[in-house]
Amino acid sequence: MDELKTYLEKLIRFTEEESQIFTSLFQEVQLKKLSYFVQEGEYSSKLAFLSKGVMRAFFRNGTGDEYNKTFFTPQNFAAAYSSITTKKKSQINIQCLTDCKLLVADFDKITSLYDQYPNIERLARILAEYKFEIKEKREIELVTLAAKERYKIFKVEHPDLENQISQYHIASYLGISPTQLSRIRAKK
Repeated sequence: MDELKTYLEKLIRFTEEESQIFTSLFQEVQLKKLSYFVQEGEYSSKLAFLSKGVMRAFFRNGTGDEYNKTFFTPQNFAAAYSSITTKKKSQINIQCLTDCKLLVADFDKITSLYDQYPNIERLARILAEYKFEIKEKREIELVTLAAKERYKIFKVEHPDLENQISQYHIASYLGISPTQLSRIRAKK
């Protein structure tokens, strides 16, 4: 729980009471490699803070092809944001690529604190703005940069990830085939 408190201190100045109330909503959960935190077609109401491990958010097209949307690494929040905020079924999956340790809270319990604790609502806004900024940057990179440049950015943003997950996950995230990724890596 200390790592969650430390992370929050970088984002917002909670009072001791706010910090205690917010962090008390989280419970530790251990998930094994390849297990799911969220599955498409299900309602999701959980927000997780990833303490250890690597997860991916991905979606499947009609023929079952998978497309990695993002990776979650330690010291990050993970959720099926559209599902937890709209109460609709999730269109994405969040799967553990390694064994993971999470701190998990029910999102409705968090939102129920907004009126009484405006700093908790402010934290939610800060996190949403941050996630939106990352999403927008990634979307622009996917349509404006060559695969080689996207790979360079991936290596800077996720320096140790390449040694922890399968290359086909990286290729999917970059929007290229595993063969294309092999060629890019060979030209270093």
